Amino acid sequence: MPPLKFIRPVLACLFGAGLLVLSACSPKPSEDTTPQKDARDEAKAFYAANPDFFHFKTPADLPADLKWDDGMDLPEFSSPEAKRGGTLYFWIPDFPRTLRTVGPDSNGSFRPWILDDNAMSYGLRHPNLTDLTPDGFHYYPGLAERWALDRENKTVYIRINPAARWSDGKPITTDDVMFTYFFYRTSYIKAPWYNNFYSTKYAGVTRYDEHTFALHFPELRPDILSLALGSTPVPSHFYTELGDDFPERYQWRFAPTSGAYTVLPENIDKGRAITLTRVKDWWAQDLKFWRHRFNPERIRLTVIRDTAKAFEAFRKGDLDWFNLALAEYWYDKLPDDAPEVKAGYIHKLKFYNDIPRPTYGLWMNTAKPLVNNRDIRIGIQYAMNWELVIAKFSRGDWSRMQTTSDGYGEFTHPTLRSRTYSIDKALESFAKAGFTKRGTDGILVNDAGQRLSIQVSSGYENLKDVLTILQEEATKAGLELRIEILDSTAGWKKVQEKNHEIHFSAFNVGPEMFPRYWETYHSANAYDQAFLPDGSVNPDRQPKPQTNNLETIALPELDRLIDTYDRSTDLQEMKKLAFQMEELLYEHASFSPGFILPFIRTGTWRWVGVPDEGNVRIASTFNEYSLYWIDEEARKETQAARKSGQTFPAGLRVFDQYKQE
Repeated sequence: MPPLKFIRPVLACLFGAGLLVLSACSPKPSEDTTPQKDARDEAKAFYAANPDFFHFKTPADLPADLKWDDGMDLPEFSSPEAKRGGTLYFWIPDFPRTLRTVGPDSNGSFRPWILDDNAMSYGLRHPNLTDLTPDGFHYYPGLAERWALDRENKTVYIRINPAARWSDGKPITTDDVMFTYFFYRTSYIKAPWYNNFYSTKYAGVTRYDEHTFALHFPELRPDILSLALGSTPVPSHFYTELGDDFPERYQWRFAPTSGAYTVLPENIDKGRAITLTRVKDWWAQDLKFWRHRFNPERIRLTVIRDTAKAFEAFRKGDLDWFNLALAEYWYDKLPDDAPEVKAGYIHKLKFYNDIPRPTYGLWMNTAKPLVNNRDIRIGIQYAMNWELVIAKFSRGDWSRMQTTSDGYGEFTHPTLRSRTYSIDKALESFAKAGFTKRGTDGILVNDAGQRLSIQVSSGYENLKDVLTILQEEATKAGLELRIEILDSTAGWKKVQEKNHEIHFSAFNVGPEMFPRYWETYHSANAYDQAFLPDGSVNPDRQPKPQTNNLETIALPELDRLIDTYDRSTDLQEMKKLAFQMEELLYEHASFSPGFILPFIRTGTWRWVGVPDEGNVRIASTFNEYSLYWIDEEARKETQAARKSGQTFPAGLRVFDQYKQE
């Protein structure tokens, strides 16, 4: 779980450029260079004011009977055949909004390039071993040299690898750890989710020496090691100017990273491209689990504002790989008998993964007219012909999503099934809401003459035909869907401001032990104050922006279940609660489950190397674990062969070792 892999939106991640959220704004540093007080001094005052959370002890205070683990007995998953060096050429449909990894506009699909899939946490879940131990998943070391779990005291002790360095050469120490729990709890960062998470999930932090610390927890949760090891520190020396103007001051400053890639000012080509460069003498480059990964010296991301043009750039060899998730690209635009494929220049890879599934579907904003009526929402459920989408658009390659938490094994509801397309049932539900007559265009109207017309927005330009199919089928049930296709930045901005009626989108969820519900379904993320002290609905409540509760769902019973679930230390109880929540969400009907993709499909030029296994079991994208490499000699060889007519064996590869039946 690369650094606390928070739920984040899938912004064209599986179907477009991959890992970038979009914006037309060009990077420019904050013009305000007014010196500020050193935030580290404020942090020390914060520690002193919160002695129940921040503790300072000596190595002599460490328990003598700790059982330390380092994960070094686990198998590596990278390929020793990997080649270091070269440049990866990829594309982005627009320029990123910010280089910050927290605060406004930061939770986009550019973030994985510089945080989720780059920065190192203390320890990480092994990506191929999915069985559970008494302490949860199997973990391998990242920033941590070793760790120990003290169950009785609900505490995890961590020893930072003394060799760990930030990309600017500064050592990573427990000073950074302590600062982290100040940084993420301040209002400066304008990130209420982080404020809540770091205030409620942890009960305290103790510093023992420069490299040893402990994290204390309010409950002995089954995922306690994941919460402890999955976090990552922030560079305290970089955020000395932290203050109220944080979003603007740090908008285009790249924070020193513990990971392999950094962004240098000279590699930001305004509006055109951004280049990541490998950290010179990266401290972890020869460590087990990190060697043979992050192989290219440079990753150049060029702005190409049209997917079709990006695909043509790939076919010409200007881009090194391309996402072929869509059937249109896999079967039609780059079929197995395409000249470049038959000649062995371009390889086609199909890798079946085993992960919690991104939540592709329709998110209904229940704070908006029409969709605030449950009967209408039920009707919408029956009016959505997802089965036809799967059969026609994906050509049967996808399958129907059944719940909001598919892919979580025993935590996925075993019997709950999505409502299937039924015109009769849709009409019956719409009639309960007063829509009983059809207009001349076939759309239902109520007695007041109001048409049953709802806007569906999306930032998925490549999936607009999905919405067209749904639109055509919904019309048969008397429902008009007004489709609005936005660029991914504008689409995500719209839902973050809660201005959507229905939005077609998905969240990418990390491969965690069990699903989360608080972020997307708790009333704390729906309204500024959902309920009055007596529990009644607050008549003056306003939708809360910048949260992941896209349905603006606020149900006291659901809140109670979520709160109990989040405090539970018993997996069986949590499983029961998860099933209850899924049943409640099913009845509320504000999310129409769409589809799941059981694989990753990629086209690569033959100079892009991949491990013999293709990828790791829980990979969600081709490049998530940075196992690929660029063979510059093979690039030259292939380019020469294209001119001379020389061919190579075709590269059609299917990796089905993790395929779910």
